[in-house]
Amino acid sequence: MTKPAPSVSVNTWEFLRDAMITPTGFREYDARWQYPEAINLPGITALGLGLGTQMHARGIDPVIAVGNDYRDYSLSIKNALMLGLMQAGIAVKDIGPALSPMAYFSQFHLDVPAVAMVTASHNPNGWTGVKMGFERPLTHGPDEMNELREIVLEGRGQQRPGGSYEFIEGVREAYLDDLVGDFKMTRKLKVVCATGNGTASAFAPELFERLGVEVVPSHNALDYTFPHYNPNPEAMEMLHDMSDSVKASGADFALGFDGDGDRCGVVDDEGEEIFADKVGVIMARDLAKIYPGSTFVADVKSTGLFASDPELQKHNIKADYWKTGHSHMKRRVKEIGALAGFEKSGHYFLAGDIGRGYDCGMRVAVEICKLMDRNPDMSMSDLRKALPQTWATPTMSPYCADEEKYDTLDRLVAKLVAKHHAGDTIGGRTIKEVVTVNGARVILDNGAWGLVRASSNTPNLVVVCESPESEDEMRAIFADIDAVIRTETNVGDYDQTI
Repeated sequence: MTKPAPSVSVNTWEFLRDAMITPTGFREYDARWQYPEAINLPGITALGLGLGTQMHARGIDPVIAVGNDYRDYSLSIKNALMLGLMQAGIAVKDIGPALSPMAYFSQFHLDVPAVAMVTASHNPNGWTGVKMGFERPLTHGPDEMNELREIVLEGRGQQRPGGSYEFIEGVREAYLDDLVGDFKMTRKLKVVCATGNGTASAFAPELFERLGVEVVPSHNALDYTFPHYNPNPEAMEMLHDMSDSVKASGADFALGFDGDGDRCGVVDDEGEEIFADKVGVIMARDLAKIYPGSTFVADVKSTGLFASDPELQKHNIKADYWKTGHSHMKRRVKEIGALAGFEKSGHYFLAGDIGRGYDCGMRVAVEICKLMDRNPDMSMSDLRKALPQTWATPTMSPYCADEEKYDTLDRLVAKLVAKHHAGDTIGGRTIKEVVTVNGARVILDNGAWGLVRASSNTPNLVVVCESPESEDEMRAIFADIDAVIRTETNVGDYDQTI
């Protein structure tokens, strides 16, 4: 295998013949590129060859389940990837169009060790990528991604005999059967099902109907042009649309899913958008009664309530704040035997008796319906209002180039740590500590906090702030954190702000 070129001009002989891969597409825990600007089909085949070579090098049984999300180019990407895997001597089990969690489920259902899911997740059209893993329910983390990157970019992929292809029927149906089980609602529920015309459109409405939930459709026709908005339940555009649907229909709440179905967003019966970390606290409170003494993992972007909520403390719940990212969180949940992990982006990792440990928006939807069934006298807004009030920003992402964002973040972390050591304030409050497990989470003397980290998926930094006191304090924290960020001239505009 020759080394892939970092760039090849589109509409040339070489572009159709030679592998081209922009190195920055290998990210912390999956691979993502703009297609075809940053990777071509021969580059995808080289990726498959490298992934298969990595399987052999790690002694993984050479069998892999492969799926693809619902985008007009994803099948071409998957075919090119499978060609490379077969060149590497891997037996490919093609499960067809899928959600990422359906692909993870297929590892258990088919009893295969490895998975490769072709998806750009919640990224807009024009992006593609692969989520992959060898040790169910885990996916590649930084070590595995760096190893794969070196194999592929150094041209060390090895062709071997023994590769094969088989299309597997019925995985979607088995996945839905597994989600539903023998559960049926005992209270009436009317739920807005928001899928943004993405892959979840082929799953979520049927799932709700089988649970006995009345479905209010919201952009449930499959359409890979995404005519209304990009399916991303962390984006205010989708959440506002879900809120409008709740108010217009009188639904009990809305559930929304991202492009590959591993995330879930919630809007309550009053049209209030509940950020996913707060939904996590609502779920944790309910689960704490059934499983007292459990540990819950929360990512560093999440509310401080997992550690401070009196209801969770009453049931001896332990909170563990960890690195943002689906691969980091899955690994942490498994390592410490946590019952669940919650991420502000809407990834939930349900383990123990309630899941297999991977992130599945559909499983979360089922568990929320079960939660509502266990609390028949409570509305979703009741559950929200029962939480201690905090004021939090949405996740905000200022532009910073992939090649520069980690060095930029290192400088920002150093500046925020220096402010702590100098006794400076943020938002008018004394800095209690700066947690640097993943960027800098600046924790203030009243439990308020502000976070800056680097996005693992896109050319951005990520900023989140929360105050238990007031919206004004939350805004003041953001203003002071942003003032530090603005000392770095290569940081651009935010995607959304307060």
